[in-house]
Amino acid sequence: MSDETVVFKVGMTCEGCANACKRILGKMSGVSAVNTDVAAKTVTVSSDGTTSPQAMLDALKVWSAASGKPVELAA
Repeated sequence: MSDETVVFKVGMTCEGCANACKRILGKMSGVSAVNTDVAAKTVTVSSDGTTSPQAMLDALKVWSAASGKPVELAA
């Protein structure tokens, strides 16, 4: 499988938010890298395609519901 890159818009306000996103996504099957940019409010995920972007979004939405931070798949 080829590497896939998925970008999410996440309402991160600090490194704690960024680290939570890294921790959540880093546990998912096939994820090779998670890069966060708090200033741009983006999370970029590199994976082998094993885990779908929707599954990643669903995992982030669990954190979103607990933290009150918005999460969406970037267009």
